[in-house]
Amino acid sequence: MVEPAGRTTVRLTRAARRTQLLAAARSAFVSQGYHSAAMDDIADRAGVSKPVLYQHFPSKLELYLALLSETADELVELVRDAIKITDDNQDRVERSVAAYFTFVAGNGQAFRLVFESDLAGHAEVEKIVDRMTDACIAAITDTITTDTGVDPDRARLLASGLVGLSQVSARYWLAQGAVVPLEEAVALLSTLAWRGISRFPRQNN
Repeated sequence: MVEPAGRTTVRLTRAARRTQLLAAARSAFVSQGYHSAAMDDIADRAGVSKPVLYQHFPSKLELYLALLSETADELVELVRDAIKITDDNQDRVERSVAAYFTFVAGNGQAFRLVFESDLAGHAEVEKIVDRMTDACIAAITDTITTDTGVDPDRARLLASGLVGLSQVSARYWLAQGAVVPLEEAVALLSTLAWRGISRFPRQNN
């Protein structure tokens, strides 16, 4: 199809177009922040007209929230995969820590949308971030409860400690220029976490 301004837009399925628009929005929001990013710029990055962009996302806020939700889900999946890929708990701890470092180190610094949003405090943004954190904690809580017999409240507290340690350390590591190599950084933090968690013996089923 040919847009009024002479722009030629390749026909895509709705799902493919949405993926394309979210990728363009991610680039804009990460580099410029929510307030400075403009829908015109996002449309240009995606190679579409602004009306096409608005067909999928009626407002900049809706676009941002959709992108934030998608990015948050990526971290949740990384953590869930880290837990379910093995039944060795030391390996699970290392993989869980690695999930946060991988998330922070990759994807064009998309982690900033989740952890450093300039819309922090907005009710919908907080809801998405809280949902993400709860999902990560829940995944780890289930494993701790099943394997150690610790009651759910205490298991959740332990899980929140691992999540907090991983998130803060990964962001600090990147902010300091990733001077420590990624694999070594993950090994250091997972060793610290495991030395604490391993004190809770695995129960015999």
